[in-house]
Order: sequence, then C-alpha cells, then structure tokens
Amino acid sequence: MALIGRLFAILFGLLAACLVAGTIIVVALLYPEFSHLDVAPPDPDTLDIALGFGFIFMSGFALLPAMIVVLLTESLSIRSVLAYAAGGAMCGAACYLGLIPFDPGTMRFDGIVRRHLEIMTGAGVVAGFIYWLIAGRNAGVWREARRHTQLPDPPSQA
Repeated sequence: MALIGRLFAILFGLLAACLVAGTIIVVALLYPEFSHLDVAPPDPDTLDIALGFGFIFMSGFALLPAMIVVLLTESLSIRSVLAYAAGGAMCGAACYLGLIPFDPGTMRFDGIVRRHLEIMTGAGVVAGFIYWLIAGRNAGVWREARRHTQLPDPPSQA
C-alpha cells in the first residue's frame, strides 16, 4: 500500500516540477520582450497558452530523463537536495541538446545558443528542487516501511 502512495507522490512531484520548469522557460524566453519600456503587459490569455505549451514541452521531453533520475534515487534511497538539483540540470541540458542537430563528422552540436542552454539547465535545477520538496525527501521510504512490517514476532515467555 505504501508503494501505491509513493507512486502518486512521484507523479505529483513530476507534474509540479514540469509546471515550474515550463513557467521558468516561458518567462525567461519572453523576458527580452518584457524588458522594453514601450511594450504593454502581456495578454493573460496568451500568457496562459504559452505557459500551457511550456508545461507540455517539459513534461513530454523531460519525462524519460526524469524517470531515470527518479528510478536511481528511489532504488538507492538518495535524499540529497544536491542530487536532485544535479539530476534536474542534466535533464534540462539533455532536453535542450536533444533538440539541437548533432554532426557526427565533427562530433559537435551545431547551433547551440548558450542562453537557451543556460535557461534549460537552470529550469532543470529548479525543477529538481521542487521535486525534492514534494517527493524526493522521502525517497525509498516505502521499502523501509515494508521492512519494518515484516519483522518476526518476539518470542513469548511462558
């Protein structure tokens, strides 16, 4: 039963992390437009659509790398916030580099925009922290709960 509850916590943590990362990406990519003094505030409906697409983008592209990080941290009971921040940074960088064409002849990525890579990596760090707040602090607890319930009964004294 503890495993089922843990799966719901993991799912909720991943969704919250993707929502936060998508919001950071959309706001950071739109920030140059916001910095001009002559630009009016954004239309709330347009901003909602952009945030929705940011959430869909992050949850779609980051699902596999994030699930690998979750699998490793759950199986090894890693509860360090730095591990989740580093895992989020790797997921964000992997999502960005997955969209950039790779030239196998020169063994280089062609067309990397450093600002975009920094935004994706930073969003991954924050997403890793959000996941740690929701689900990562208790990684592997479901196994310990099962271990405590299977202890043998103490011998009775007659």
